[in-house]
Amino acid sequence: MARPIRVGIVGCGTVGTAVVEILLTQKERIREKAEVEIEISKVAARNWSKKRFFEVPENLRTTDWKEVVESSDIVVELIGGVDIAKDVVVESLKRAKPVITANKHLLAEYGREIASLMKKFKTFLFFEGAVGGGIPIVKVLKETLVSNQISEILGILNGTTNYILTKMEEENIPFNVALEEAQKKGYAEANPTFDVEGVDAAHKIAILANLAFGGFVKFSEIFVEGITNVDLLDIKLGKELGYRLKLLAIAKKRNGGEVEVRVHPTFIPFENPLSNVDGVFNGILFKSNYLGELKLQGAGAGAYPTATAVVQDIIQAAKQLTCCGKIFDITALGWNDKSLKVAKDFYSRYYLRFDVEDKPGVLYQIAKILAEEGISIAGVLQQEWILKFLPKPSKVIPLIILTHKAYESKLKRALEKLENLSFIKEKPTLIRVEEEKY
Repeated sequence: MARPIRVGIVGCGTVGTAVVEILLTQKERIREKAEVEIEISKVAARNWSKKRFFEVPENLRTTDWKEVVESSDIVVELIGGVDIAKDVVVESLKRAKPVITANKHLLAEYGREIASLMKKFKTFLFFEGAVGGGIPIVKVLKETLVSNQISEILGILNGTTNYILTKMEEENIPFNVALEEAQKKGYAEANPTFDVEGVDAAHKIAILANLAFGGFVKFSEIFVEGITNVDLLDIKLGKELGYRLKLLAIAKKRNGGEVEVRVHPTFIPFENPLSNVDGVFNGILFKSNYLGELKLQGAGAGAYPTATAVVQDIIQAAKQLTCCGKIFDITALGWNDKSLKVAKDFYSRYYLRFDVEDKPGVLYQIAKILAEEGISIAGVLQQEWILKFLPKPSKVIPLIILTHKAYESKLKRALEKLENLSFIKEKPTLIRVEEEKY
């Protein structure tokens, strides 16, 4: 067998510790199954006095990430963020060393720069752990679907928000109570902003859109809306209508070359393959010309699922170095260097809830303004049907309207007009509906 491949790890938090554990405890299994010997050269962490669930041997520890880069054939970046992590990745690539990362933030915002360095210094970066944890989403997109044209990606890509929405629906509790429970169980951070505001899912869908459509989206152009304003009433009403509410990450290719890339709470019908992805699980649906619909589901986060994905990338890179002396990838990040034009507007169905005075003529005036913007009504929920969901009788009642597909810009113009009507007592609620038949 060839000489061992030296792997250095920068960052020894939850995922980094799990990667060290797997590489050390499963070393013989990896050697037997993959016919490659992997040795950890160094592990860098800022603070080694911190208690970890797996004890990293003293001789592997360092606080200097440059020592890791210097002593390794493969560099694993698991710090997160875009400060020191970017320095580690850039320095490693400049030294023509392959890099493994699970850093979706870095790839979503600096993917083009990183891809340029890969090409210039003739090396590669692998990132299976960046999207979907232990689900092989990136592998399927880069390899299984390499011969297919991807038209659409729909994903539940954040376990924290999926857990919160599931709890709200199943236990009839509001957002803040569900969030608190998620934090107690360790599913949500003390500061959950990146998760609940949709930023984490947006980083992931940006990476997938880049790979699927061949180019780079500007992250600041992605439409992102989180779940902090989701009302339990709308979850209940949606379920009665045959929908479940999910924080959905969406990437679609339009005929004119533009792409839609967006993240927001979305109603999906019960028959949608993603509707039964609950709790902390992730799920993704690829739509392509030859394979049709392909759904993947599993543990999307956590130490061991993500670490498993990272180790798979390490083994792939190590095997290539052992056999060929160089690294290659079927579909590399940045396989096409063009800029992807992100659509400023998108086309969808909509669920609208108006809190209105209970008096004649209300529906007529709302419908008239929607019609002026070319928005067609698909259905209206009757008052008697809705009243059973209200805690007490009120002179202000919800009026629910489902639209046919329309451009959001037109709908927003209509809502601006409607907000000025005296009988509408609260800002209207808008939830997008992802449904093909309308």
